[in-house]
Amino acid sequence: MKTLFFASLFILLAGCSSGPRIDTNHPSVNHDNRVQFVVVHYTSTNLERSLALLTHGQVSSHYLIGDDASATIYKLVDESQRAWHAGESEWAGRTWLNSSSIGIEIVNPGYTDSPTGRLWYPYSEAQVKSLVVLLKDISKRNGIAPKNIIGHSDIAPLRKLDPGPLFPWKRLADEGLGQWPDAQTVARFQQQYVTQLPSITWFQEELAKLGYTTPQTGELDVATRHVIAAFQMHFRASLFDGTPDAESAAILSALNQR
Repeated sequence: MKTLFFASLFILLAGCSSGPRIDTNHPSVNHDNRVQFVVVHYTSTNLERSLALLTHGQVSSHYLIGDDASATIYKLVDESQRAWHAGESEWAGRTWLNSSSIGIEIVNPGYTDSPTGRLWYPYSEAQVKSLVVLLKDISKRNGIAPKNIIGHSDIAPLRKLDPGPLFPWKRLADEGLGQWPDAQTVARFQQQYVTQLPSITWFQEELAKLGYTTPQTGELDVATRHVIAAFQMHFRASLFDGTPDAESAAILSALNQR
């Protein structure tokens, strides 16, 4: 009886181990890369603290760029895995971007508030060069569109300010790593908008078209001001007070026309 039991068990296990046949002869063409975005951040602290937080804290990123002379690139999370860097976020209709993005943190204090105003810290030339190399590699391997290389403040304008107004967005765009408006097109639109500024509804619609999650209320509410400020900090960092003006409208038109 015992012999019969073990024989039956062997047959059952053998059948389970073989499993169903998997046919791989019909691959679908209907797919794309899991990674659709790259989100850039600053750490708000020094390298030692940044590494501690990103490896043993409640947040993480795929890469960290140091502030040493050579701007060392630290790989902290494999690109196939989800890092916890974006939080509650949205861009171009996609939400919770942790699942669809690669996060890059750059060691930078962010800003200091002083009696004379807020002082922002610049990025070093070495950091920018390391970032360009890293972004070119990531973008090429994952087929990421330039418009989807964005900042934390772009995807979470109500919560975040990084990578801040001193981040070199235009320089990245010149390298094919982001979008930037054509100066002549901006000037042409600005002449038009100086005489008649578009409505708040127009601003909200155009910001949403560009990718920003924007209320569609027709009113200059607090959330809309935050979105305008995030847009201005990215594309017109000389003034990012969240006030709609002719130059901001012109930049929006030039970008969306592209």
